[in-house]
Amino acid sequence: MKRFFQPVQKDASFKKPTLSSSSPASADDASEAKPATTTPVEDEDNKTQKKEPTKFLTWNANSFLLRIKNNWPEFTKFIDAIDPDVISIQEVRMPAAGAKGAPKNPRELKDDNNSSREEKLIITRALSGPTFRKYDVWWSLSDSKYAGTALFVKKCFPPKKVSFNLDSSVSKHEADGRVIIAEFESFRIMNTYVPNNGWKDEETAFQRRRKWDKRMKEFVLQSTDKPLIWCGDLNVSHEEIDVSHPDFFQTAKLNGYIPPNKEDCGQPGFTLSERKRFGSILKEGKLIDAYRFLHEEKDMERGFSWSGNPIGKYRGKRMRIDYLLVSEKLKDKIVKCEIHGQGIELEGFYGSDHCPVSLELAEPTIDANHDSNLNPE
Repeated sequence: MKRFFQPVQKDASFKKPTLSSSSPASADDASEAKPATTTPVEDEDNKTQKKEPTKFLTWNANSFLLRIKNNWPEFTKFIDAIDPDVISIQEVRMPAAGAKGAPKNPRELKDDNNSSREEKLIITRALSGPTFRKYDVWWSLSDSKYAGTALFVKKCFPPKKVSFNLDSSVSKHEADGRVIIAEFESFRIMNTYVPNNGWKDEETAFQRRRKWDKRMKEFVLQSTDKPLIWCGDLNVSHEEIDVSHPDFFQTAKLNGYIPPNKEDCGQPGFTLSERKRFGSILKEGKLIDAYRFLHEEKDMERGFSWSGNPIGKYRGKRMRIDYLLVSEKLKDKIVKCEIHGQGIELEGFYGSDHCPVSLELAEPTIDANHDSNLNPE
């Protein structure tokens, strides 16, 4: 989501994460996932062995490093309680490895100078703690402290393949590290940080978003061999029910500028053109909005995943722009989908302007004689 405020982070606010003697988590150098090294975990509720992930969490952290410095104890306590199998993070905002002027490696955190080495150490120490040591992590990073995504998958559920581009024939990462796709036996999950629409018809605003939406639609329509879970900060509120104050967002302007096309007017993420394109992707791609599927009524307290600055004109102005979408084939498997933040004071946002959103699916019914057939009916 485009920022309307930039909190100043003072050095004095730094809190060192708890150190651990365990080896730090690291990014996988190859797009293919490593072979399994552990056995499936036992589900405590029904004492059956889970074959694949069923619990998912997405969160725009608005700088993963700052969340580790300032909000890590509260966030890890939350993760321990939710216990997701897959965690999708957007706006990592950590630069990719590679010296100035040299090619960058978006799968690895930058560590070629004292500052970047210290920041990488902070992150790897945090991820080696009790909560995150049970996850493998894949990074897709920008060249600078901008955008970027991360995907954490429990080590007991190694993906068959991990890729970083909407075009399956391309090995390089999407620009700014906006996509990570993990493929499992019966489904694939895609973590995305969708570009903000901006306010003007420029190459880095309306035009960029139109191109992105076109490519995303093509990807969804072509990815029909197995069900898809598409999650992340999708930077769009589909319907009026998905924003707290529809009139405010419909008439929002930047410095008084009004785009010539009426469908491009309003708050980025709530313009009619964006909403129409998003609706078309859902309809033609046969995707279900898991949260709205379970929560049909507007919830002014807990129904939004992004909240404006508590000080200023955006106080109390909220949007639902973070999603977990699933293919229609998975619709009957949806057990729970929750937004975990509430109120205009950003309770449950853990320092970000977005709060986590979670999804739980029922486990596939396995035929004892055909264990390899994990595709949901």
